[in-house]
Amino acid sequence: MSDIATMETIARVVPAGSRVLDLGCGDGAMLAYLQEVRGCTGYGIEIDDANVQACVKRGVNVIQLNLDEGLSLFDDASFDVVLQIDTLQHLRNAQVMLRETVRVGRIGVVAFPNFAHWPNRLSVLRGRMPVTRRLPYQWYDTPNIRVGTHADLALLAQRSNLRVLDSFGIENGQTIRFAPNFRAGTSVYTLSR
Repeated sequence: MSDIATMETIARVVPAGSRVLDLGCGDGAMLAYLQEVRGCTGYGIEIDDANVQACVKRGVNVIQLNLDEGLSLFDDASFDVVLQIDTLQHLRNAQVMLRETVRVGRIGVVAFPNFAHWPNRLSVLRGRMPVTRRLPYQWYDTPNIRVGTHADLALLAQRSNLRVLDSFGIENGQTIRFAPNFRAGTSVYTLSR
């Protein structure tokens, strides 16, 4: 995720000075931003070779790891915050990774493209899978294993016995609290045990 307005919005839920683990950190932009602006420390987890190199160039500590193998190398509450930004839709077992997120971190921050956003609904109503800024791939060429909605994550958190500390949407850098399932392209949840 490199949209600065979205990074700023997510960064506001990360306490200053936190020890952060960023799951599926991509090129390290979010963690670098948190280090610079919020005084955070921590690590990124990434599988892609090019992204690992980009993290190193940014000065982000990174561990190359396949998240589908879990987080067993980390103890309980090893981090203040575990980020899962644009990662959940790529994982084979979302429920296991949500539990691991809040096991390893005191809180977990999960953000993902909201499939229930109104432009997506309109596209499906027209008989086509959506292609948007947040879901930029054709259905036949997507890295996403699944799509989900803002409401779906609330249900998954409940089924996983996780506490939802906060939830909101983001659209064009704005926090959306009223009807985020319909009005926001990005869903954000803060979770704990």
